[in-house]
Amino acid sequence: MFFLHILTYISSFIFIWIGAGLIVSSTDRFSRKLRLSTFAVSFIILGILTSSPEFAVGLTAIAESNPEIFVGNLLGGVPVIFLFIIPILAIFGNGINLKHDLDRNTLLATLGVILIPFLLVIDKKITNPEGILLILLYIVLIFLIERRHGIFDRKNTEILNIKSYSYRDIIRVLVGVGIVFVSSQIIVDKTMYFSSFFNISAFYISLIILSLGTNLPELSLAIRSITLGSKDIAFGDYMGSAAANTLLFGVFTLLNNGEILTVNNFLFTFVYITMGLTLFYFFSRSKNNISRTEGLILLIVYLTFVIVELV
Repeated sequence: MFFLHILTYISSFIFIWIGAGLIVSSTDRFSRKLRLSTFAVSFIILGILTSSPEFAVGLTAIAESNPEIFVGNLLGGVPVIFLFIIPILAIFGNGINLKHDLDRNTLLATLGVILIPFLLVIDKKITNPEGILLILLYIVLIFLIERRHGIFDRKNTEILNIKSYSYRDIIRVLVGVGIVFVSSQIIVDKTMYFSSFFNISAFYISLIILSLGTNLPELSLAIRSITLGSKDIAFGDYMGSAAANTLLFGVFTLLNNGEILTVNNFLFTFVYITMGLTLFYFFSRSKNNISRTEGLILLIVYLTFVIVELV
């Protein structure tokens, strides 16, 4: 019986991968057809779409009155992206180039918006005003990105033309969304089951395990880059996905009418994640790339984070 629960849990993540893959691949075809390959498009559109599993899990968690699941999942997604997925790409790709077209101030602002939720949960409580603040910070960030790399300028106005889109791809996106939402329902249920079975907080299961599963779309992008032998990555996808977690955190907080956490040592988690993002910033800004050695260092930081949190 327990084995069946594990098999169902793993299968749900596989379906998350498939559903999100349908969404991302169809969006990628839209972008190529419309010749939209700017950093802003990757950051805003693809960044949000690759966060569809987090969105689905969050809605399900709120509906089932288990908000600690969305909190752990969204917070855990940040180290997964910056300290696991990108380092894995750097290690197996013998280093990666980061094509992000961000100046120093905008990159710092982006990392700051990504880090804010960690700061707000130190007191174990997220209020509605703080939820509104998170949403506003994301909107301001999008404004800065749009102003610098505009999507809706003259050369990109075709994005608003519905005739530019394939009905086949639209159907694939809708099917992908359906698969993601159904799989997320099962994942939330099984997370609560394992929480009860092992007597471990659902928050920690979401922080360590669930966050890996819901970031499978980002991981698939990394694997595709490795298999194609390309060292360059669409950095906007990763930055946009991590920043979208801040937006979702604010939205879910409002939907849940504020959230009180039962985590005793979140100050340590905040310090650890801050250290990890600081290392990432200096590595990425040194030569606009991350070497295999730097990727290994970031991965060690992540593994240490996981071990300490579990202990």
